[in-house]
Amino acid sequence: MKMRSVSVGVTLLLCSFFSASAQSSGQLRAGVNLANVSVTDDGHVNDAKMLTSFQVGFIGDFPLAGSILSVQPGLLFTGKGSKTESGNPNGSFYSKATTNPYYVEVPVNLVAKLPLGGGSRFFVGGGAYGAIGVAGKTKIENKTPFTTTNAEKTIKFSNDDPTTLDYEEGAGFGIMKRFDYGLNGTAGIEGKSVVLGVNYGLGLAKLQSGTESNDDNKNKHRVLSITLGFKL
Repeated sequence: MKMRSVSVGVTLLLCSFFSASAQSSGQLRAGVNLANVSVTDDGHVNDAKMLTSFQVGFIGDFPLAGSILSVQPGLLFTGKGSKTESGNPNGSFYSKATTNPYYVEVPVNLVAKLPLGGGSRFFVGGGAYGAIGVAGKTKIENKTPFTTTNAEKTIKFSNDDPTTLDYEEGAGFGIMKRFDYGLNGTAGIEGKSVVLGVNYGLGLAKLQSGTESNDDNKNKHRVLSITLGFKL
């Protein structure tokens, strides 16, 4: 029932965004995600754990004050995650795990555009996003002096209600929370038909489910994206 509700919600969002694009401008966007997961309370990450993924979707553009300020809502299919390693790959004991969840994400940014000449503009802005986990895989490799094993598992998402901060519905060990949310930053160059951008997503939602410990509260998504958009 919950998955059916998620599907209906995504469909309604798609319809509303493409309907809005007929009334204003927008872009079809694709890009490379450099994803990671924070490992400290202040959000620092280990670059060695960066995971390369991708995003595709639609970004709307609704002018607020002439051509200077715009609200840009979007609908994206985006990959996040991280890599973790323990030991030396050439040693006797080594383990590696790659976790790559995919989300349907709705960002909303307030963007300022400054003319550069020749019809081009520099833009910078920020906002927030909400996302729902829909798919993903975890790949695990373990090496010992006696054997090497490889496994691949489908990521399971718990249907935690984000409004109940002190309770996790349907959670279990190794299950990732379905709902993600956080802050956005964006900047780039907008031409007459092409948009080149750099975006950063600062996740605020704890990733793990099924634990009452505060030790993993620091584990949150961090995604740097390089994107290319084509105006509609």
